[in-house]
Amino acid sequence: MSAPANRPRTGAGAAEAVLNALPHPVVCVDEEGRIVDVNVSAEAFFETSANTLRRHHIREFVPFGSPLIQLIDQARERGAPVNEYRVDLGTPRNGGERIVDIHVAPLHDKPEILVLVLQERTIADKMDRQLTHRSAARSVTALAAMLAHEIKNPLSGIRGAAQLLEQSASDDDRALTRLICDEADRIVKLVDRMEVFSDERPIEREAVNIHAVLEHVKRIAQTGFARGLRIVEDYDPSLPPVFANRDQLVQVFLNLVKNAAEAIGDASDGEIMLSTAFRPGVRLSVPGSSTRVSLPLQFTVRDNGPGVPEDLLPHLFDPFVTTKPTGSGLGLALVAKIVGAHGGIIECESQPRRTSFRVLMPMFTGGESRRARS
Repeated sequence: MSAPANRPRTGAGAAEAVLNALPHPVVCVDEEGRIVDVNVSAEAFFETSANTLRRHHIREFVPFGSPLIQLIDQARERGAPVNEYRVDLGTPRNGGERIVDIHVAPLHDKPEILVLVLQERTIADKMDRQLTHRSAARSVTALAAMLAHEIKNPLSGIRGAAQLLEQSASDDDRALTRLICDEADRIVKLVDRMEVFSDERPIEREAVNIHAVLEHVKRIAQTGFARGLRIVEDYDPSLPPVFANRDQLVQVFLNLVKNAAEAIGDASDGEIMLSTAFRPGVRLSVPGSSTRVSLPLQFTVRDNGPGVPEDLLPHLFDPFVTTKPTGSGLGLALVAKIVGAHGGIIECESQPRRTSFRVLMPMFTGGESRRARS
């Protein structure tokens, strides 16, 4: 029976388009385990082009002794699909830990070909952690409002009393009154920084060129705290504008680049990479709205410093958590608040000499309101 004249015919081109539209990596291997075909998501996952992947065996792109190889053998022996959950396919080639759910099945009309579908767990985990970050930021909001009222006023009195004592104190005692004043000033500055969290004014947003923001941040960094470090750019020039507040984006990336520079320290080969990419497939609800928006814009700050201690990684965006001996632990908490207020996600992946902070944000489509609540 022939197809109706008004029904479009599907063929290899349509099948390839559907395959490349999938957000999950798909890999086809032959009876010897050689890669014969991949989709676009698989190229991104393995950070290798399709032409290069097709010239190699699948085991060359997964950890030694990976359960994936056993799953391939099981699917081939049974002639039926098999699944495995939470398998780590991370290697130095693709940036460390990559937890995935794996589905392996024979191709219906070519059973000698196996289809591997990899579903990354990190996206779901990012969603859960981002909600935790937002909750932590809200906790700091309440704490900041309380501290501003309960601490700053008494501190003003303490500082004033110390200044009066200083006028009639001996040289030795004057050093102590000076210490009291300095410590009072330091606490006031800390409370001032925390008051930023209690700012609930609406955010003015518009179409922002992220590359102009990153160029501005890079210029500030190279003339100050990142002087002497190599800053590399890897930008997607076709990236659409981000729907955001420009000044707040500068604050976010200035903080991330400064953290990267401090992590690298005096290393002679210190390098910070700024990259942008289009990654469709992630959706998240916007604060104050029942709608869900796509977060296809990915901005990454990566450094080759020593990395974040594994026990701190899940709590890195919580207030007062820091790896710096003299840090306050509020910088990344503020970054998480700003990104969350824009409806975005921030996540950190770290191992020695490869720490990445990834920010996923909504793009500007032209129909958004310029004002959104934080």
